[in-house]
Amino acid sequence: MPDIIKEKLQIIIESIQMIETRFSRISKADDLVLSEEGVLILDSIAIRLQVIGETLKKISKIDESLLDRYPMIEWDKIIKLRDLISHHYDLIDYEVIFDICDNHISELKTVINLLIKNEFGSDKEFPSL
Repeated sequence: MPDIIKEKLQIIIESIQMIETRFSRISKADDLVLSEEGVLILDSIAIRLQVIGETLKKISKIDESLLDRYPMIEWDKIIKLRDLISHHYDLIDYEVIFDICDNHISELKTVINLLIKNEFGSDKEFPSL
């Protein structure tokens, strides 16, 4: 497995950790739009989701079968979300972003760490920021 993939997986883990930190101040979807701070958090989370999608897209070009070995995540949806954020930011639904953070981001982190362990033989998760 090329080291560049491990580096890209680390970028994803770092982005997830940033999302988790920023989202920790949010208790309901409306918190993302009812204040200037909430909108800043929404924007920063969206950018990190964009980074995750772009990085996954690059990983899939390097190794077309890697992500397919972990079907518990809908990788194509993450990549499509990246495209939406990049090209149609005005169409983003803050409730969808809230749902991703509240219900799916921890599963993504778990699977990325599993992928790292399985593919690179490392029992250690990447360090927290």
